[in-house]
Amino acid sequence: MATVTLDQLCKRYERSTDLAVDHVSLAVAHGEFMVLLGPSGCGKSTTLRMIAGLEAISSGELAIDGRVVNEVPSKDRDIAMVFQSYALYPHMTVRDNLGFGLRRRGIDKTEITRRVQDVAATLGLGVLLDRKPYALSGGQRQRVALGRAIVRDPKVFLFDEPLSNLDASLRVSTRGELIKLHRRLGATMIYVTHDQVEAMTMGSRICIMDKGRVVQIGAPLEVYRRPANLFVAGFLGNPPMNLMPARLEGDRLVIGAARLALPPELARDAASAPGLVFGVRPEDLAVGEPGDDAIATEVTAVEPLGAETIALLRIDGSEAEMTARLGRDATVSVADRLHLRPDLAKARLFDAASGNALG
Repeated sequence: MATVTLDQLCKRYERSTDLAVDHVSLAVAHGEFMVLLGPSGCGKSTTLRMIAGLEAISSGELAIDGRVVNEVPSKDRDIAMVFQSYALYPHMTVRDNLGFGLRRRGIDKTEITRRVQDVAATLGLGVLLDRKPYALSGGQRQRVALGRAIVRDPKVFLFDEPLSNLDASLRVSTRGELIKLHRRLGATMIYVTHDQVEAMTMGSRICIMDKGRVVQIGAPLEVYRRPANLFVAGFLGNPPMNLMPARLEGDRLVIGAARLALPPELARDAASAPGLVFGVRPEDLAVGEPGDDAIATEVTAVEPLGAETIALLRIDGSEAEMTARLGRDATVSVADRLHLRPDLAKARLFDAASGNALG
């Protein structure tokens, strides 16, 4: 196990005026499963590749277990990386793929055999050791790629979207295997993904990135419940948080035709911002009767998903739309009228100008 510390890490490519990675600072603790999450082009994979030594660092400092490794070659950083592509040697058996890196390092043959057998047993690859990659399924190939990293017993594991090539059912099962593997090994892992479900279910903490910068770091549920700005609120969650233009009139928050009575602390926060955006998660809306504390809406689309029903709605007196997560037995149709009461204790207010959360 090891700590990984990024201090104002930057990456600028030749002939580019913008930073691909912009002063990223992050501390990953011993045994932590840190997930770098963000949309395509946000700098998460470039950050991971700098940690791996596959990209040169333009400025800033990178330390692994307290040792600055900016100029240390990748092979000497004691890390193992699992890529999006399996990158297996097609002419080698599973056994030879697993042991290849150890042979290159001059490890004793008896020790290689022991490690390969142990990793194969851990990942359920024992009966596949004599097969070649063409005779394996996608999930089995990904397990071999994982095993090739584990067998080295590195200080840090790096994962660059390793599940994105798998189909939906394999992603779920392999995700579970990775979670169990982390608990078993207690290893330091840094995992890059654009899939928020992977981030929420696997990470000890999530580091959300946008345009090369760190936007928010925190435990998955903390980041989900208390997004730091409009980007995080709109990115994290499926469906994402409802974000609606609002204004303050006295102690009332006006959203379209609705006038919601704000708790004193929310009203204080709202008074400091010239423009407001009201955020509430779809699951924090309850269907109720008409009244000042309800948002009057008209159903524009219904998505029955079996376990739940998603309703898309237009707010009275506004061009804004919102989404509500209803129960599995909800019976709603297009053009129905619904009055929704937001749970204000779980709602968020944002400054419309800066996009930052208030309070």
